[in-house]
Amino acid sequence: MSLSEFDDIWNYDQPAETEARFLELIPETSGDQRMALFTQIARAQGLQKRFDDAHLILNDVETYLPEAESVVLRIRYLLERGRVFNSSGQPEKARPLFLEALTLAQSAHEDFYAIDAVHMLGIIDPPEKQLAWNLQALAMAEQSAEVRAQNWRASLCNNIGWTYHELGEYEKALEMFQKALQARQTQAKQREIEIAEWSVARGLRSLKRIDEALAIQLRLKANVSSDGYVDEEIGECLLLQGKTDEARPFFAAAYEMLSKDEWFRVNEVTRLERLRLLAGK
Repeated sequence: MSLSEFDDIWNYDQPAETEARFLELIPETSGDQRMALFTQIARAQGLQKRFDDAHLILNDVETYLPEAESVVLRIRYLLERGRVFNSSGQPEKARPLFLEALTLAQSAHEDFYAIDAVHMLGIIDPPEKQLAWNLQALAMAEQSAEVRAQNWRASLCNNIGWTYHELGEYEKALEMFQKALQARQTQAKQREIEIAEWSVARGLRSLKRIDEALAIQLRLKANVSSDGYVDEEIGECLLLQGKTDEARPFFAAAYEMLSKDEWFRVNEVTRLERLRLLAGK
């Protein structure tokens, strides 16, 4: 199995399951390949907030690095060590690692990893710098001859869209959401397509194009029966149409689901309380 094939195993929505699959592969690997596998196990552990475990396994990779034959292994180590630091609330320790990963990847003409490093810098830096990093990453993806590097376009357009949205530049946001949707459709991954469609609808709502936004969300609701974010948006669209009574059950369904989501409870306190009130709870 090549280093890049590890990425095909990933299910970012199920990091524990992904970690288990990686662990099963350890006996089949050795050398650089095994250490690259360890970097992905660490990433899966970081997504589970097992930061100490992740750092321990990355320590093993760091000890091995002087023997490494591939510069890609060092790049992957830097990226994953940086991600663990960032996820554990230490972006100041992550930043130099991402910068080093970027320098190494560019020197080695490893476009996929160079874009990953720029994308991570766009996540950890202040909002006023995020847009520049993401636009740089998108330009790199569009100019690259690597298919894997080109596949970054969907995620980057989505990130840029949300940055524009937060800045109140809704027309630019919608344009980026639509580009992200086109890229997802090319990749033909249904769940990612649905998320991109949701973002397009969200952009339409911000532009007061309520009927169009609601039509998309209702179609998503028909295909994905249990999604709190879809229910929330249907409720918001109906509310803007003055249909308060029709909106209430959708807010209730959204609150029921999203109140069970740990990330949402911690990071969207005001939004969750709004859902509770609009649900009449």
